[in-house]
Amino acid sequence: MDKRQEIEDLKKALNASPDNEYLLKMLISKMEAYPEYDAELEGLLQEALKKDPFSYDLKAKLINLYFRQNKISTCIVIAEEIEDLSILDSHSRSNIAKCFLKERDHGKAREIYMRLIEDDPQFSDQELDEAFRMQATDSEEELNEDDLMFSKPAINFSDVGGMETVKREIDLKIIKPLENAELYASYGKKVGGGILLYGPPGCGKTFIAKATAGQINANFINISLNDILDMWIGNSEKNLNRYFELARSKTPCVLFFDEVDALGAKRSDMRQSAGKNVINQFLAELDGIHAENDGLLIIGATNTPWHLDSAFLRPGRFDRIIFVPPPDVESKAEILKLKLKDKPQKNIDYKKVAKKTKDFSGADLNALIDIAVENIIEKALQTGTPEPIETKDLINAISSHKASTIEWFTTARNYAMFANKSGLYDDILKYLK
Repeated sequence: MDKRQEIEDLKKALNASPDNEYLLKMLISKMEAYPEYDAELEGLLQEALKKDPFSYDLKAKLINLYFRQNKISTCIVIAEEIEDLSILDSHSRSNIAKCFLKERDHGKAREIYMRLIEDDPQFSDQELDEAFRMQATDSEEELNEDDLMFSKPAINFSDVGGMETVKREIDLKIIKPLENAELYASYGKKVGGGILLYGPPGCGKTFIAKATAGQINANFINISLNDILDMWIGNSEKNLNRYFELARSKTPCVLFFDEVDALGAKRSDMRQSAGKNVINQFLAELDGIHAENDGLLIIGATNTPWHLDSAFLRPGRFDRIIFVPPPDVESKAEILKLKLKDKPQKNIDYKKVAKKTKDFSGADLNALIDIAVENIIEKALQTGTPEPIETKDLINAISSHKASTIEWFTTARNYAMFANKSGLYDDILKYLK
């Protein structure tokens, strides 16, 4: 019998016997494979859950349906109602992990996926494998410098528009100690240490880290989550140690961890010991327990400092915490000048444009320029005459782009007001005033 005909027959049977839960669940199971039934399937699942609200199987089916429709937030809400995800099938668990991955909660996504792999070692999913698995390596194999994004950046502070407060903090913490190593040594101060840069996305945390390395002519290693995490127990700790060892051998060296909260999430939020072991290894490396960190400069960047384990913020680790806010008017004018210097332009009033870009990040300014350029190109295709970028083009483009920092400050304000006993978020409150 044709599968779709079977579905239609089941629908008729259910209409004749609407209280028959067996028919209802059978119809749901048959419909799952056919996206054209998604709207009906959603209604049937919600109806079935009213009759059996504690059915994890039905909740899993609803998660998979919403995942197929790209309703990521809804999937997460349903998943968070399930205390132990291990009772779900592997397919549903992998979809939940991918939802958290899409929401940039890498720590939670990895936790779900690693536990899934432990329960079902044969399971494989390309997207999650690429995000979290690494090829197993011989413990004696040396890391290739080319594989570590090992470089000396060609940029320095002169290439960074604005951010004067951030530059001054880094100058005092990193540059001055390197330039006056003997003076600092006479007071028992070591060259190096850790800085945590936090703030809304797109405000130049990664760029300032590279510029810092370029300013002091230091080596620079950019480390991401995928460079460290490994599905095999113990390998993640080894990978982390190897990066630190290479950096120690190449001092002065800036070791940069982007999205450091993904590696240093709160241990209290973790169920698995494997994740906690990575954090403990990270803390041991920062402390220099087994090796000297003199001349090693560690910079971490995060958009969500409230997800970072508090142990990272103790003296001797990330002991200088710097808020990287959206650029002010002067900084935005400077950024616009830098971004437009190689583009055709005419009498641009940078300050006038900057004043109208409230809450814009550096990334938002990039988007603004792109929109203006696209509009000019569109006109040029019609008229055959390309025009230079003018003030009016940039101002007209502002209405087409919403500042990306607004949502971040909505969340940050709550932490700054209600979870700020240590004063960590005082700079956010000052900025908001």
